[in-house]
Amino acid sequence: MYSGSFVAMITPFKDGKVDEQKVADLVEFQLRNGTNGLVPCGTTGEAVTLSDEEHLRVVQISIETARGRAPIVAGTGTNSTDKTIKMTKAVAELGADAALVVTPYYNKPTPEGLFQHYKAINDAVDLPIVAYNVPSRTSVNMSAETTLRISKLPNVVAVKEAGGSMDQASEILQDADADFAVMSGDDSLTLPLLALGGTGVVSVVANIAPAAMSDLVRAFHGGDVARARELHLQIFGLCRAMFIETNPIPVKTAAGILGLCSDELRLPLVSMSESNLAKLKAALDSCPLIQPIAV
Repeated sequence: MYSGSFVAMITPFKDGKVDEQKVADLVEFQLRNGTNGLVPCGTTGEAVTLSDEEHLRVVQISIETARGRAPIVAGTGTNSTDKTIKMTKAVAELGADAALVVTPYYNKPTPEGLFQHYKAINDAVDLPIVAYNVPSRTSVNMSAETTLRISKLPNVVAVKEAGGSMDQASEILQDADADFAVMSGDDSLTLPLLALGGTGVVSVVANIAPAAMSDLVRAFHGGDVARARELHLQIFGLCRAMFIETNPIPVKTAAGILGLCSDELRLPLVSMSESNLAKLKAALDSCPLIQPIAV
């Protein structure tokens, strides 16, 4: 199940509110273009600025629109263990297939604190958990040792590894059980991680280039490494452009340019600077796999 291209979905807004119709439209757009799984309300979905009601409504719309055609891995992680348990229970009741649980941000827990955080969630909720290591956003790197330790918890089935280190990913893959999935959390490192034994990606760029990313992973898994490499190089510049400013500013701006949804963000995120906007447009123009889109 935790294999292929999963999209870290943006949350569309309109006049300060969640644009519910566009949430459904974006789910359909992804499924039409081969995306294997949907990840609403993560970092890219601006989850930290959604109210609990908005958060759960986005998850609910995603589940109802997908209608079982792809797994829904709902973001539930916060820097509070109690709140994370509450949100994980709530998405389980809605029918989510799994929860994406980021390592607690701001608190800077020790390795033992990280383990106890995941253990508490594992023990409280009967739902598969995809752990998420993204030290650039949390200030804490979950080491390979800790990842392997939590992988022994019965509900922890995968990790979205966005630490940027192929050495760390190799350590995890070297010693993890065969049924523990390691997914890339860095678009530009998807192909290298697949080569090491990773199962797929939770992708930002798939919001605007879903077919390219799903085709890349599918080609690699199908043994066509040359095609996977070709696709990697074609979208590499665009993958890098998604992070010229804080995610999701670039991908949401690109979604607006391409007609997918409004580029509206929530404070404290603001519109992209003019200089970086020019760089983003150049990246879109230079990518042969990008064209104006209608949903």
